[in-house]
Amino acid sequence: MTGAFTDDDSCTKPVGRCAVLYYGVGHMLNDITSACWFTYLLVFMTDIGLSPSDAAIVMLSGQIADGFMTVFSGELIDRYGSFKLWHAAGSLLVAASFSSVFGGCMPCKIIGSYSSSAQTISYSVFAAIFNIGWAATQISHMSMVNCITLNSTSRVVMTSCRNAFTMVANLSLYAVAFVVFKFNTRRSIIEVEYQYRWIAYSSIFIGCCFVAIFYLGTAEPRLKRGAGEKGYARISWTYWFRKLLYHQVALVYVLTRLVTNVSQAFLAFYVVNELNMDQSSKAVVPAVIFVCSFVTSIILQEMAWSSHRLKVAYSAGGLLWMISGVFILFLPSSMKDFMYLISVVIGVANALMLVSGMSMQSFLVGGDLNGCAFVYGSLSFLDKIICGIALTVLESYQSSTPDEVHKDNPIFALSATRYGLGLVPAVSALAGILVTLSMDLPETTISPLLAPLLE
Repeated sequence: MTGAFTDDDSCTKPVGRCAVLYYGVGHMLNDITSACWFTYLLVFMTDIGLSPSDAAIVMLSGQIADGFMTVFSGELIDRYGSFKLWHAAGSLLVAASFSSVFGGCMPCKIIGSYSSSAQTISYSVFAAIFNIGWAATQISHMSMVNCITLNSTSRVVMTSCRNAFTMVANLSLYAVAFVVFKFNTRRSIIEVEYQYRWIAYSSIFIGCCFVAIFYLGTAEPRLKRGAGEKGYARISWTYWFRKLLYHQVALVYVLTRLVTNVSQAFLAFYVVNELNMDQSSKAVVPAVIFVCSFVTSIILQEMAWSSHRLKVAYSAGGLLWMISGVFILFLPSSMKDFMYLISVVIGVANALMLVSGMSMQSFLVGGDLNGCAFVYGSLSFLDKIICGIALTVLESYQSSTPDEVHKDNPIFALSATRYGLGLVPAVSALAGILVTLSMDLPETTISPLLAPLLE
C-alpha cells in the first residue's frame, strides 16, 4: 500500500508552515467544548441539584454515544470519504447541541416537571447528541493527517500543532470561565445555569471562528483521493487486529486519555473542595496547566522525530505525572499554593504524553491509508468507553466529603477526588510507560519542516 505513493516526491516532502497551522486549528471547536465537558460537566450537574450518580449517568451516556460513533464514522470514512464533509457535519451538530448540554432543561419546561429523573434523561439525550457530532469531527480530523503527507516528521509536527491549539482552546475556555465566575456571583440554580450557558455560547463562537479558518485553508487530502482513484481495496479490520503494535498503541492511547480526561474532570473539585481555594481557581489552575502544555507543544514542533524520541518523550511525560500524582494525593489544604507548581509539571507532562501517544498512531498507520480512519475510530471507542466507566465509578463515591472520609479512617482514607486526580493518572502513566518501552515502532526517514513554526 505504501508503494502506491512513494513515486510522488510531494507525498514525502515536509509540509509547509501554513499548511500545518491551517490543519492545527481544525479541532478547536471540539477542543474547547471538550474542555468544558470534562472540566465543568460534573460540577454543573451537581450545582443544579443532581446527585453525583445522576451526573455520572449523564457523562457516561455521552461517552458511550461518542465511543460507538467513533467506530461507525471511522468505517464510513474509510469506505466513502470525504474527510472535510464528515468534519463539517460533526461540527454543525456540536455547535447546535452543546448549548443544550449546559443550558436549562428544555424538555423539563415543556412537560412541566423538574424531577431528577426528567433532568437526567434530558441532559443525557443532549449529551449523546453532542458527542455523536464530536466523534465525527474528531475521527475525520485525526485520520486526515495521514492522508495529507507520508512524511513521518511532518505528521508528528501536525499532531503537535493540533495539540498546541488544543491548549489555546482550553485557555480560551478558562479565560471566559474566569470572567464569568469572578464577576457573576451565583446565588440560585437559575443563575448557575446562566453562568454555564454563557460559557457554552462563548465556547461555540470561539471554536467556530477557528474551524472556518481550517475550511478555508485546508483542501481535501490528495493521498486519500489518490488511493480511491487507483482502486485500492479498503483494509479489513482483521489486518489491524493481527498486529501486535496495534494493540500496544491502543493501550497507550487509552491510558494517556485516562490520565488527561480523568484528571481534568476532577481538577475543579480538587482545588475547591480539597484545597479550599477560591471559585476562580477552577479557571486559574487549569489555565496554568494549559499554558505550560501550549509552550511545550510549540517546542516539540521544532524537533525531528524518530520512534526512539517518541518513546523517550512519552516516558518522560509519564514520569512527571507519577511524581505529580503522589503530591496530589497527600497535599494538605494549608499548602494549597503549591498546587500552582504542580500544575506547571502536569502541563508539561500532558503535552509530552499527548503528542507522543497520538503520534504513535501515525507510525502504526504508515502508508496504509485506506484503513487509517478505522484505527483512529477503534482506538477512540476504547478511550471513550473506558474513560466513561472510570469517571462513573469514581463519581459514584464523590458524595463523601473530605471530613466524612477522614472521620472513618483519619490516617489512610482519601477522598474519591484525590484518587481521581492523583492515583488514577499516576498508575495509568506507569502502565503507559511500561507498554511504550515494550514497543517496536518502525523506523522512518526523518525530514525537518520546510520552515520552522517559530521565527
